[in-house]
Amino acid sequence: MNQQFLRFRFLQRAGLAVLLASAAIGARADYPDKPVTMMLSFPPAGATDILARAIGQKMSEALKQSVVIENKPGAGGNIGLVAAAKAPADGYTTYMAAVTNAAIAAAAYPPQAAHLQKDFVPVAGVAIVPHMLVVPSSLPVQNVKELIALLKSQPGKHNFASQGAGTLSHLESEVFKATTGVEVTHIPYKGSSQALPDLMSGSSSMMFDSIPASMPHVKAGKLRILAVASSKRLGVLPEVPTIAEAGVNFSADNFFAVMVPKGTPPQAIATLNRAVRQAVESTDLKQRLLDQGVELRYTAGEEFAKVIDEEFRTWGKVVQQAKVRLQ
Repeated sequence: MNQQFLRFRFLQRAGLAVLLASAAIGARADYPDKPVTMMLSFPPAGATDILARAIGQKMSEALKQSVVIENKPGAGGNIGLVAAAKAPADGYTTYMAAVTNAAIAAAAYPPQAAHLQKDFVPVAGVAIVPHMLVVPSSLPVQNVKELIALLKSQPGKHNFASQGAGTLSHLESEVFKATTGVEVTHIPYKGSSQALPDLMSGSSSMMFDSIPASMPHVKAGKLRILAVASSKRLGVLPEVPTIAEAGVNFSADNFFAVMVPKGTPPQAIATLNRAVRQAVESTDLKQRLLDQGVELRYTAGEEFAKVIDEEFRTWGKVVQQAKVRLQ
């Protein structure tokens, strides 16, 4: 009797385990069954925001769920990074990572509560969004050589704007200073949208900024492009030289990726990857963003992890050489 009872209990528990496993599989099959959040470390209207909203909208079509954009700017991108890292690793929080910016912040700031390499997994690389060197149209210079000459003739009298302390926008100007020997004062802002009005008014004399944010003001005649910071000329601006071609020896291609907190279930990552790939390879979205200076480029997560490693190595050296330390 006892053996029969034990056998019954064993079968009962085995059946329950099968039911639970089936339920878990069913739950995974239903993912996502609610909106997915995409966090980013910059305010609205900048390149990261424009990219996140464009890709998020296309992802929502593939996921059949809304992708909600959540802007968390500040501290060179660290506020958004920490918030995303601390979110539940359940597939419902993604992070639009400005990878080059994160590499700079990791090297320039003291150790933070989150780290892109240690606390996240790449879903996919999505884009390259180079910056360009812009000046107010009122500044009497037409090229980089003339800008350097003007700044050297008036040492300490000019400012440069940036998207924030410890951002790529900041570091590009620091490298520009170190390479050319000019004396300009840093004025940090919280993103392009806050920096550009002062730049256009002439309060600052130069800025490395994203093409999507600055191009409307270039077309309106309020800003002038002197160079692009990418490693090669851009198809959307073929007549504009690279900063290296203009005589300042550096480049920054500015990589972006969709990431998730470490520990996110592989099934959720796979589903997100398919949605991201569908979005990035959308012909209409590719052309629309290319016209704004954004080159969409899908890279599988595992392969893109190598790109992240290289960016952290490269910009770690740049920050060290430029002697930039931030609090």
